[in-house]
Amino acid sequence: MEQKIRRDRNLGSNLKRLREARRISQEKLCEEHPVSVVDILQFGESKGIHTDRKSVYGDIAVLREFNLDIVQRRERQNLYFIGSRLFELPELKLLVDAVESSHFITRKKSADLIRRLSTLASQEQVQQLDRPVYMDGMAKQDNEGIYYTVDTIHSAIREQKQITFQYTEYTSEKKKVLKHDGYWYFFSPYALIWSQDFYYAVGWSEKHDKVAQFRVDRMVNVELLEQVSVLMREFDPAAYVRRVFGMYGTEVQTVELLCENHVMSSVIDRFGEGVHTELAGPKHFKAVVEVAPSPPFFAWVFTFAGSIRIINPPETVEKFREMAKNAIL
Repeated sequence: MEQKIRRDRNLGSNLKRLREARRISQEKLCEEHPVSVVDILQFGESKGIHTDRKSVYGDIAVLREFNLDIVQRRERQNLYFIGSRLFELPELKLLVDAVESSHFITRKKSADLIRRLSTLASQEQVQQLDRPVYMDGMAKQDNEGIYYTVDTIHSAIREQKQITFQYTEYTSEKKKVLKHDGYWYFFSPYALIWSQDFYYAVGWSEKHDKVAQFRVDRMVNVELLEQVSVLMREFDPAAYVRRVFGMYGTEVQTVELLCENHVMSSVIDRFGEGVHTELAGPKHFKAVVEVAPSPPFFAWVFTFAGSIRIINPPETVEKFREMAKNAIL
């Protein structure tokens, strides 16, 4: 019995030392600043880990067996560093910038994710990850429960099940309230779409009796149901985003645009290379697009200051003119 207890204690001690050895390796062993066994021993002592050279060599061998790329540089005093990491420094910088600049991710969650990403870098590299990222002025979200909402919606999409939820809006006094007096929506989600730094759930809405979209950060009390989703034969999220500007729910129409030649790249960026175009003289081309004639679409047209003009159908042309008039006091 005593022998078993002693063996279990030794196993626990060895596992704890290996875990610490892996952490030390991730923090201290980088190619720019390789370390010797003596450095490793001294660092371990500073952390209350008492070991010897033989144990360090053994730990390095075990960590290599677990695919940690510890490289030995043979010199008068052998030096060690990690050759390749799970993420290289440029990749970590990219991920940290994406997390920091995302409005969808709360400040608290951003700090937590960046802290965990930093554990994949060495101490010297961590300093390079600590730099400001300048956003476009839109505020960060403050809804910490949004991550669980996203997970529930993903589960519903995967299992082809319905969800139910309530939706929030703001009053003129900036008070957040439940929309339609707390109405419970029943919804068959088809896709989660990231648009203009917001998450949208797109699917069949029982209330609207059609495909609709909801801002995920405004969905509350989301529950996964046992009812099977109302499915469409075909649903293309990419095509949906191209047609529905700003995720603004309006019926899609065929709209004809008269465009100056120099905006062809912008038209393709918006509608894809498959957009139907034809020449309309030496300086113009026509583009025929399937799009929701909504305020976000009109705003997109307006940004080209006349280089893109709506010419058909007439009711959409008139709607665009009315919106421009209403924008002026």
